[in-house]
Amino acid sequence: MKFRMISVNDLTGCVAAGVFSLCVAGSTLAQRAPAGPPAGAGPPPNNNPNLDDRQRQVDETRLRSAEMDVGAEGANQKRLQAAIVNMKEDFRRIQVVRNDIARNLVARKPLDYNLIAVQTAEINKRANRLNVYMLARAPEDKEQNNPSELKSEEMIDALVKLCKLIDGFTENPALKNAATVEAKEIEKAKEDKAKADRDLLAIMKLSESIQRKSDSLKAPK
Repeated sequence: MKFRMISVNDLTGCVAAGVFSLCVAGSTLAQRAPAGPPAGAGPPPNNNPNLDDRQRQVDETRLRSAEMDVGAEGANQKRLQAAIVNMKEDFRRIQVVRNDIARNLVARKPLDYNLIAVQTAEINKRANRLNVYMLARAPEDKEQNNPSELKSEEMIDALVKLCKLIDGFTENPALKNAATVEAKEIEKAKEDKAKADRDLLAIMKLSESIQRKSDSLKAPK
C-alpha cells in the first residue's frame, strides 16, 4: 500500500465552484436611477423645495443601499476564502490520516482500536464537512443505506478499502480541473464528479461504520 499526498492547491478550483453559489446567495445588486429625459425636453423644472428634499432623500437611500451591497460583497469574499482554507485543511488531513492507517497496516501492527476509532472519527468529520460544499449525490442504494455491522475479522479489509476510497477521491480529476473544463470535456467532467460523489459518500459511511466497531472493541482506559 502506497503513501501519497495530493497537493491541496489542486482543490481550489473545485472549492470556489462549489461554494460560490452559497456565498453570493444573499447579495443583491444596487438599483440604478433611471436616466432622465434629454436636455431641453419635458416640462420646465419645478423649484418646489419640498421636491428637492424628496430627491435628496431618494439619493441618500440609494447611496446607503450601494454601500450595503459593497459590504455584502466583501463579506461574501471573506466567507469564500474561509471555506477554501477549511476545505484545503480537511482535504489534507484526510490524506494524512489515511497514510497513518496505511503505514500501520503495512507494518502489520496489531490493530489499536482506540487509535482507529480516533482516526476514522476524524476522517468522517472532515468528509462530512467537505460534503457541505460538494453536495455529493449518488443513486439510492438500499444496501448502502442499511449496511451490515462490521465483524472483527473484517476490520483490516475495511481499513484497506477506506484507504483506497480516499485514494480515488483525492486523485479524482473533478477536484483538480473544476474551474478549467472545456465544452468538449463536459460529459467526462460529469462522470468524474459523479465518481467523486460516490467515493466521498462511501468514505463517510465506511469511516462511520469502522469507528462504531472500533468503539465497541477498544480497550477500556
